[in-house]
Amino acid sequence: MTSTTAPQACDLLIEAGWVVPVEPHGVVLADHAVAVTGDRIVAVLPREQARARFAAAEVVSRPDAVLMPGLVNSHCHNPMTLMRGMADDLPLMTWLQEHIWPVEGQVIGPEFVADGIELAVAEMLRGGTTACAENYFFPDVQASTYARLGFRALVGLPVIDFPTAWARSQDEYFDKGLEVHDNWRRHPLVSLCFVPHAPYTVDDAGFERVRMLADQLDLVVHCHIHETAHENAEAMKAHGMRQLARLDRLGLVNDRLMAVHMTDLTDAEIALCAERGVSVVHCPESNLKLASGFCPVAKLQVAGVNIAIGTDGCASNNDLDMFGEMRTAALLAKGVSGDASALDAASALRAATLGSARAMGLGEQVGSIEPGKQADLVCVDLSPLETQPLHHVLSQLVYAVGRHQVSDVWLAGKPRVAGGRLLDIDAAAIAAKARRWRERIAGIRGGA
Repeated sequence: MTSTTAPQACDLLIEAGWVVPVEPHGVVLADHAVAVTGDRIVAVLPREQARARFAAAEVVSRPDAVLMPGLVNSHCHNPMTLMRGMADDLPLMTWLQEHIWPVEGQVIGPEFVADGIELAVAEMLRGGTTACAENYFFPDVQASTYARLGFRALVGLPVIDFPTAWARSQDEYFDKGLEVHDNWRRHPLVSLCFVPHAPYTVDDAGFERVRMLADQLDLVVHCHIHETAHENAEAMKAHGMRQLARLDRLGLVNDRLMAVHMTDLTDAEIALCAERGVSVVHCPESNLKLASGFCPVAKLQVAGVNIAIGTDGCASNNDLDMFGEMRTAALLAKGVSGDASALDAASALRAATLGSARAMGLGEQVGSIEPGKQADLVCVDLSPLETQPLHHVLSQLVYAVGRHQVSDVWLAGKPRVAGGRLLDIDAAAIAAKARRWRERIAGIRGGA
């Protein structure tokens, strides 16, 4: 007598020509499927086995596509999407002090933050990004906007030495930030971290308080560090030590630190980052555009430092295209190191997914396709001529794919893009808001 086992119910079965789980590293699974129940991945297995094992409420079949984890943008200033292209082709401090900060001072507020994030989320979803690390003001508005849009975000609690529209004093930054933390710390999509702006804009007392609270609350610290060699020269004059040494003296160089940019590093500093478990967030296109310098990614990788990838803000990039960022990161690592094998395709993809998730403290939730993890998943169509012939899936994803080839996106198991079309987001309304902000900013800048 033969016994039969009834198929297991699941909500969604995604069949793909190839599944790239990211973990294990460099693996490509041909003709596989991923089963999803609720917001979780329950199995990754060959397509025929999946059909036999699962009775799915919905089956999505993409035989010409790669199914991969959602990309994770580990450094962005998404409200600044509304400043895209506003002051291009200028060095960092001129761009920041003479253009960005003066305009920000006149437009920043809850509406600006919410509208900029809406535009950014639409762009990110269309490009296969399902999570981001946000670094801006009004974290209460950020959190509510990301939650409303159903987007996964690490929202930063800002600390900076000068008054802004968000807070007027250091005490107020901390008081208001902790209130945001208390209100949002249990949300399934929104998590919190501290974002002291940079060593040149936060004093020792501010950093010491960040360290104490980050330790108590087990929060990541997301900070611009060693963005240019000039900053370290100024730090030597002001403190008698380089920025990373100062942060180390203050107890912040540890496995909670997301060190963004890191273009000016000594071998000893690289070794220190490896020893302490620091994550380095590489933003290659922004660094190139602002002529900030070159992050030594190949040396960091060899040392065992966790590498993450971010776009930075649209005011300095000028897009949130993580496929483009991966490609630039891989190419730049080779050019800077003189080693064509530096940051190969599998490593670049890992940095833009699991590496970024781990830097953000989300590595147990997202960044790879593994049972038990959140179902943040992306299908990329490889059938267009631009990605033919198909010799190597990982190489195509990093060196040939354009973000327009993203066909489907699921975030926590919920469909957000289908057939390349945004779901549950009014693109026309977002575009209309962006045009109104362009007119307002142009008026501030005298029509420029």
